[in-house]
Amino acid sequence: MKWQTALKDYKTYLKIERGLSENSISSYALDIYKLIQYLETNNFEVSPIKISSETIQQFIYDAAKQLNARSQSRLISGLRSFFSYLVFEDYRETNPLDLIESPKIGRKLPDTLSEEEIDNLIKAIDLSKPEGERNRAMLETLYGCGLRVSELIGLKLSDLFFAEGFIKVTGKGDKQRFVPIVNATQKYINLYVQHIRNHQTIQAGFEDTLFLNRRGKQLTRAMVFTIIKNLAKAIDLKKNVSPHTFRHSFATHLLENDADLRSIQLMLGHESITTTEIYVHLDKSHLTKVIEEFHPRK
Repeated sequence: MKWQTALKDYKTYLKIERGLSENSISSYALDIYKLIQYLETNNFEVSPIKISSETIQQFIYDAAKQLNARSQSRLISGLRSFFSYLVFEDYRETNPLDLIESPKIGRKLPDTLSEEEIDNLIKAIDLSKPEGERNRAMLETLYGCGLRVSELIGLKLSDLFFAEGFIKVTGKGDKQRFVPIVNATQKYINLYVQHIRNHQTIQAGFEDTLFLNRRGKQLTRAMVFTIIKNLAKAIDLKKNVSPHTFRHSFATHLLENDADLRSIQLMLGHESITTTEIYVHLDKSHLTKVIEEFHPRK
C-alpha cells in the first residue's frame, strides 16, 4: 500500500465513518503529510504497512526540535489515529505508536474578555459603513450565543427561529444543536438583514447565507479574524483576541453568573463535559462563592 492511497482512504474514513468536518480532516491529514515528507527527504523507502516504531520515533524526535509540548502531543495523537485506522482495516497487526508516549502538558486556560472590553470592541465598529451593521451583528452573535467562527459564518437565514428564541447551529461533524438567542442579539441581526443585506446583490448559492461579504458571498474565517484583530488594535487592547475569545468569554460570564455547567455544555456543543469544565478553572471566586453558599459548615 502506498502512502497517498492510505491517506486518501483514511480521509474518507474520517468523513464518512467519524463524521468529521473538512477542517478537522485537514488537520489530521497534515500530520501524515509531515511524516511522508520526512520519509522522502531522508530517503526512507517504507510503506505505511511496514514502517517501524523506531522510524516513527526518529521522525517525532526530529520534529520535536521545532515543536512545543502541546504541538508534539497533537502530532503523536494524529499519527496514532492514522495507524489505528490501518489496524482496524487489517492492514497492520499493531500500531507503531502504542509504545510512544506523548509529552506531559498542562491544560491551557483560554483567554477571556471582560464585559467592558467586549462593549468597547463593539463600540469601536464604524457603523457609518455598510459592513458596520454586519460586523456588530456578528460580534453580538459570537458573544451572545457562544459560537465557533465556523458556526458563525455557516449560519443561514433558515436557521433563525426568533419567534421561539433559538437559532439552529451546525457544529463539528455537522452535528446540529439549538442555542438560545436573546432579544438584543436578535435586534442587531434584524437591523443588518433589513437595512444592509436586503440591498446587496447576492451570488447564486448564497441566498440563504446570513453574513455576506461585499461580493455577496459567505464570509471566510480569516475575514472574521481580521475584523476582530483590527477592532482590538483600534481600542489598544493588549490581549490576544480571536473569534474564539468571544466564545470563551460567553461561557465564563455565564459561569460567573451561576449558570450550571451542563447547560453551558449544551449551548457550546461540547460532547464531553470535561471540555466545558476548563471554565471552572478560570474563576476561582466562583468556587469560593459555591462553598460559602452550599457547604454545611460555611
